[in-house]
Amino acid sequence: MGIILGLDPGSQYTGYGILKSHQDKIEYLSHGVLQLGGRASFAARLHELSGQLGRVMEQWRPTDVVVEKVFLGPNVDSAFKLGHARGVCLAMTAQFGCQLHEMAPRAVKKAVTGYGAASKDQVALAVSSWLRLDTTGIRHDATDALALAVARALVNESETRLKQMMMENP
Repeated sequence: MGIILGLDPGSQYTGYGILKSHQDKIEYLSHGVLQLGGRASFAARLHELSGQLGRVMEQWRPTDVVVEKVFLGPNVDSAFKLGHARGVCLAMTAQFGCQLHEMAPRAVKKAVTGYGAASKDQVALAVSSWLRLDTTGIRHDATDALALAVARALVNESETRLKQMMMENP
């Protein structure tokens, strides 16, 4: 299929995970956390996100980008800030001509762990298992982003199999 970039956006830290999906294989390529200078103004942090994410996308040239959908928590200000960070991620996806996918957190957790209310530690453990990657010491921002990429790869695989079945049995 191609290179999948999972993004877990935030206004302080944005996690990313990069996988290669081909046929029925998922191959780990990279992960990281973009640190956005916590003392800088919010606008400056968004600008920094754009620059750092642009460098990641330039290096890896993803075909698909999957971003976590916004969820509304008790803190409205945090939700708005998350929305702005997501907006930067969406704009960068368009700038690089990638296919955009959005997934709800519960759907991602269900896809990678089998349980939609899994904890962040359970998600990290599942990512470790899926990718044969030691996630000890990796920030949850990055393991959540890798989980997004794994979930998208699984959806791609299912869609491909369904298309094949439909072609074989018209």
